[in-house]
Amino acid sequence: MKAIHAEVITIGDEILYGQITDTNTQWLSAALSQLGIKTIRKSSVGDRYSDIQSILKEASQRAQLVILTGGLGPTNDDITKKVLSDFLGKPLIQNDDVLRDVDYFFTSRGRVLSDINKLQAFIPQDAVALRNQYGTAPGMWAEHEQVIFISLPGVPYEMKGIMNDYGLPALKKHFKTPFIQHQIIRTAGIGESVLAEQIKDWEKALPHFITLAYLPSYGSVKLRLTGLSENLAIVEAEIKQQVKKLLPLLGDKYFYAAEDINLEVHIGNLLKATGKTIALAESCTGGYAQHLITSVPGCSAYFKGGIVSYSNEIKEQELGVPKSLLEQKGAVSPEVAEAMATGILKKFQTSYAIAITGIAGPDGGSVEKPVGMVCMAFASDSGQVVSKTVQFGKERDTNIKASAAVAMNLLRLGIEGKLS
Repeated sequence: MKAIHAEVITIGDEILYGQITDTNTQWLSAALSQLGIKTIRKSSVGDRYSDIQSILKEASQRAQLVILTGGLGPTNDDITKKVLSDFLGKPLIQNDDVLRDVDYFFTSRGRVLSDINKLQAFIPQDAVALRNQYGTAPGMWAEHEQVIFISLPGVPYEMKGIMNDYGLPALKKHFKTPFIQHQIIRTAGIGESVLAEQIKDWEKALPHFITLAYLPSYGSVKLRLTGLSENLAIVEAEIKQQVKKLLPLLGDKYFYAAEDINLEVHIGNLLKATGKTIALAESCTGGYAQHLITSVPGCSAYFKGGIVSYSNEIKEQELGVPKSLLEQKGAVSPEVAEAMATGILKKFQTSYAIAITGIAGPDGGSVEKPVGMVCMAFASDSGQVVSKTVQFGKERDTNIKASAAVAMNLLRLGIEGKLS
């Protein structure tokens, strides 16, 4: 069975200028993957006739499916429909069903359908209108030289609605595709290159129809196994077998989930399952770790609260860190991190606590304690206290996010009893 390849093109100067964030390509690629259609390229182009024509020609030579989003409005800068019409060699003609849809959209809202909005009802001859129940610009499906072209509005909720209602079902019917099966393995506390070296022999031995991707982020690496086969049972069984071989190679300190959940969700699941609670004390991260924890729905079941003890005075007054310790060791030290963790644990009467103190940058460092040095500590009501010192770079935002990610993993290891 031949693999079906797709290319997704976003159209609009506003995307190239960075004025809006393109979320359409990500959603489309994921939706196509579920159908067994692999997106081989994503690209963006501005509102220039020649540029759109050029990229249409290029894409049609690479893929059996080309999806365009954007440029379908009624104003002069929306030229996608005109370009596509010329590319297909088909004139724009009025589609009566679309005209009724557009008319209803306006009249149902107490508005008058203008002449310029009537232009929305024109689509290339022989193209199939993908009717839009969420706006005025219809989607379009056309076939040209054995390539399927789908043109969609750029507004995300309109694009998704049209694809869910019409586009995806039509693609599933049109293309006979192999099965694509994904399996996510989540790791934390190990770098991408170290992880790759650790599992290189296993990776080399993967069967030809299974591929591996490394997806790193702050403090963690997501492994994605992708199987492609005409037989779903075979690919599911093989991926399951490969995961069984992989997990012992990762070690229980690095592997934390065989599903696509982040550390905050995993930690929440652990705490809810055991009825335990947590509190956080932060300095250089300014509450970012607490933001991660509270981004999880239902976190009130286990998160009691936290303190952003940015100044030494707050460390003393609210967390009980001795002034003598701050003067002797400095605010950025393992000893102070441990005192912060035990202080917040006692103050909030929780099962576990995490503390973070460091130098986020870009200034404030010294030879002994350079920018990017961060100390963190885990404490539990059983009396365990473990600290960790890491050294990041000089970029403030990165240091804050990376520190919170490492602290989350320290908390995870402490909850799971894997800290020595």
